[in-house]
Formats: sequence, structure tokens, C-alpha cells
Amino acid sequence: MTQTPISFLYVMMKLVLLLLPVLCSFFAVKGLVHYFQLESYQFPGYFHTLRRNRIHSWAPGLCVSLACLAMNALISFQVSAFPSLNPANAAQAGGNDWLAAILLVLTLALSCFAGILIAKCFTEKKAKKPFVLTGRVKRFYTVFFLVMLVLSWLLSLTPWIIINILWPLLLPLVVALSGLLAWPVEKLISELYFRDARRKLLSNTGLIRIGITGSYGKTSVKHILGAILSEKYPTLITPASFNTPMGVTRAIREKLTPSYQVFVGEMGARHVGDIKEMCRLVHPTIGVITSVGPQHLETFKTIERVAKTKYELIDALPPTDSHSYFFDDGSFCTQMYRDTKKPKTLCGQNPGTADVWYTDVKLNKDGCTFTLHIRGKGSVDCHTRLLGEHSIHNILLATAVASDLGLSLKQIAHGIEKLQPVKNRLELMTNPGGFTIINDAFNSNPIGAKAALKVLAQFPKRRIIITPGMVELGEKEAEYNRAFGQQIAECVDIAIIVGKNRALPIIEGLRAAGFSEEHIYRVDSLAQSTETLHSLVTPDDTVLYENDLPDHYQEA
Repeated sequence: MTQTPISFLYVMMKLVLLLLPVLCSFFAVKGLVHYFQLESYQFPGYFHTLRRNRIHSWAPGLCVSLACLAMNALISFQVSAFPSLNPANAAQAGGNDWLAAILLVLTLALSCFAGILIAKCFTEKKAKKPFVLTGRVKRFYTVFFLVMLVLSWLLSLTPWIIINILWPLLLPLVVALSGLLAWPVEKLISELYFRDARRKLLSNTGLIRIGITGSYGKTSVKHILGAILSEKYPTLITPASFNTPMGVTRAIREKLTPSYQVFVGEMGARHVGDIKEMCRLVHPTIGVITSVGPQHLETFKTIERVAKTKYELIDALPPTDSHSYFFDDGSFCTQMYRDTKKPKTLCGQNPGTADVWYTDVKLNKDGCTFTLHIRGKGSVDCHTRLLGEHSIHNILLATAVASDLGLSLKQIAHGIEKLQPVKNRLELMTNPGGFTIINDAFNSNPIGAKAALKVLAQFPKRRIIITPGMVELGEKEAEYNRAFGQQIAECVDIAIIVGKNRALPIIEGLRAAGFSEEHIYRVDSLAQSTETLHSLVTPDDTVLYENDLPDHYQEA
């Protein structure tokens, strides 16, 4: 029995049917890959993001399936129009075969275009932290493409064509699967970079290595310490908020040269063990813990676990020739100081217990003045343009380290005088319209938000706040935002609350504190908040921008 010959066009059509969902998904998945990147390729954070952003997470896959359904219908029409696309009619191949081939290629191109359009519809258009096509993302896309190709091929073997059309509905899970399959390769690559950075760091035997961690304040302390130490030492600090193992690795490999005498590494954490991993890289001899608070409770679950993770920095310090620094917060940091047996310093407001403290504080809208005291070394009058008393707390930690590294009181005071606000952290700005802006848009927390409100209270009326509330506070998120609303009521004249879910507890707190209903404005987006502000603001007003939610926390 002879077999019916299969035409080239038929093979081409089958290949196109196989590739349609693959290519469409490949382009449509950009928003999901961005979520994965924003969560530092961590699966728990990625799945949290999927739950927070259900529409933007699952709609792309639905749209891909609908697009593939439409293109399958288009190919069915082509089969009826061109006999050579059907193996039963292979012998009837005619002169129009070239047209059929062109239409198949155009259908494939259409799937790519549909994917690009879907990505455009479900990707943040003005992302605060834009999608970056790094080497890791390129490797991820390679694995993702192969995974989709295998899935599409396996499902094409089934007699039900609809299955190969519907599998893109699980696109968020395919991203997770691809990330899991790519993980061993990424782990190997990151470990090679990691070891190279550690070798480079440790090869400079005279380099002073400092680690800074805390729930809040670590970036500010890092910049303050870097500025003060630069009065005497060539100092390298990790840039911006580079506080992950790969971020610090990159900073070391790209920026560290033999001319530096001090390296200051910021150490962030979202899970138990994160700081321990950072210490495996940096091998610090000096450790600074700025604070312990309800930050990242979504992953840590309890403040006790936050404290345990921060203390990993002190555990990693050598038993001799090391030093640790704590701020006397009357809570976790104070207890850490008491529990530490290694050389240590306590900074605070109480001269009876603190080794470094301050007095004679005068706060105003241009900064603050205070007298700095260092036990056994004397005192010095200081002035800084940084806003708020909590900035002095950060300065104390930095000056304690600088003093132990041999800087004089005069050098320390000179370094403090030169300090500039860190971008998006109580940054004082003047709007072209004449009103004053306090930009505290970096991720907020209960302590930092309270400190920002105290700063705002020092400015003359009217005082306006624009905020979407606080995130990553776990089960107590609504409770903290409700308390935030009550605090706002004490020192703000107009409240513009951005969003929905987190806005409600804030508004409840405002109302509970007796805040005027007519001065509460709830808007859906930052763009709407700007429109509302411009309809209300006058040149003499002061506007506090408190928190600007990361892209993966935006509400649909």
C-alpha cells in the first residue's frame, strides 16, 4: 500500500501551527518577566506579585490564546483555499503555492505582532524601575523559548488542536518553570562572578570592609559614612540601592581598584539567610545595624525573624579585630547590643548609656544643628542640611565608625557639613510653581513615614501629603496604614491618597482622628494626584511625597 506524499507546504503549515503560540507568547510575556526581574528572580516574591496583579498576570496568556484561535481560523481558511496544504491533495499542487507560503509566513509574523501588542497593553508604560535586558534575562528568554517549543510540540501530538491553543493561559506558570530550569545555570554563573568579586575584595589586605544593614536607614547611613570617611580615606560605597549579592558583586568587580582604602557595602534582606550570604562575599570586619522594624513582613512574617536576619551580620564578624555599631532604639537594636560579646559601640540620645550621643538639637526646614559627643574624645558643634531628627540618628552611627577609624572631630564635623540628601529620601526641592516639595518617595515604612511627617510639621501651613500608603507589611499592613492615617491627621492640612486597597485604611485613620472630610482626596493614580494637586496648591504650600509604590505593587 503506497502512502500519500506530503507536500512541503503541508509541513510548513504544521510548523507554523506549532510556532504560533510560541512566538506570540515569547513577545507577550515581557510584563511577567519584568515582575520576575523586580522580585530578583525569587519565586515567593514572584508568586506574591501574581496574586497582587491578577489582571496583568493572567490576561496576557488569555489574549495569546484568543490571538492563536483567530490565527488558527485564518490557517483553516488557507487550507480550504490552497489544496496543497492538505496532504490528501498533495498531487494537486499548483502555481499558487508561492502565495500560500507567503500567507503562512505572514500569519507567523502576525503572531509576533500580536505578542508585541499584548505586551504593550499589559506592561507598565512608565515603569519606575524599567525592564532591563540583562545577560540573565537573555538566558532566561532562551530557556523560556525552548520550554514553550517543547510544550507546543508535545501538545501538538494530541488529537485535540484546542489544547495547543489554550496552554498559553498558564503563561505565568511557564515563566516560573523556565526560571526553575534556568536556575542551575544562573547559580553557576553568579557563583563564578561572586568568587571573582570576593577574590578581588580580599586580595587588598589593607582594605577596611564595612557592612551596613537594617530595616530602614541603611542607604542613608552608607552615604553619610562614605562622605565622612572621604575626609581621610579613599572610600568606595555600593551605588544607589545595590544591596543584593549580585548587586554588590557587580559594584566590586566594576568599581573597586587598589587605590581604595575603605569599602562600604549595603546589605539588604528579604529572607532569612540573605545577610549571611552577603557576608560570605564581603567578609566585613565592621558591622553596622541601623534599625529593626516591620519591613518585608510579607516574606519574613515576624519582626523577630527580621532581627535574627539582621544579626547575621554581627555573627559573621571575626571574634577579634572587629567592631559592631548599634543605635539605642530601646528595642531590638538595644537588645542586640547587650547580647553582643564582640567589641561594640552604642549610639543614642542618652549620655548615660550611649558611647556616641547628641544634645542641643535645633530643627528647621533648612536642616538641623546639634552638638555631637564621643565618649573619651570630646564634642563638636555640627550642622547638616539633612532634614529631621532621625537623620541625626543615622549621622551618629556613621560618626562612631569614622571616629574609631581615626578621623578627628574637626574632620567629622566638616564631613557632616557637606552631606547632601539621598535622592528620594526627604529630598527638599522647589517646584517651578513656587511651592516646596519634600520628596520621600523611596519605599516607605512605619518609622520612616512617621519621621517624614515630623519633618513636614516643621514647615508653615498649608501642608499637603500625597501617598499610596505602605506595602510589604504582611498581615498587619492595613493596621499600619490605619495608624499612618491618624498620624497624617496631626500635621497635614490636605491629604491626597493614591490607590484603592491601601487607601481605605489610611482614610479610616484620617476620619477616626477627626480629619476634615472635605480635605481628603482619593485618586486612582499618581497622574491623577498631580492633577488634583495642581488644582489645590498655592506657592506658599509644602507638599510631601511619601512613598512611590514599586511597579509590581500597582493596583489595577
